[in-house]
Amino acid sequence: MNVNLGIWDKLTKLIVLLLVLATLLGVGAWYLPLIRQNERMRRENLKLEAEFQKEEENYKRLKASIEAMRDPRTVERLAREKLSYAKPGETVIRFETPSTNTVPRPVKR
Repeated sequence: MNVNLGIWDKLTKLIVLLLVLATLLGVGAWYLPLIRQNERMRRENLKLEAEFQKEEENYKRLKASIEAMRDPRTVERLAREKLSYAKPGETVIRFETPSTNTVPRPVKR
């Protein structure tokens, strides 16, 4: 039994549709700040992970450097290069970088 109520039937369907849309918009508006916060936290997480990877590489590099320092030949080489140390009877020759051709500024009086 299908009773045609005319415009009231169409208006009821329209009201139900509008209520469903309003509910969906309300839920969306309710969760929008949480969604934005989640995106912000994800960006922060990616930034921290990149920083962690950088520090992890730095750690590995420093650990390898420390391990290399356990070898006496490495320590001797570094002392000769950085500190200009030499064994008795050896002569240390230092090479200086050439100075650039800069024109001295005139002295203002």
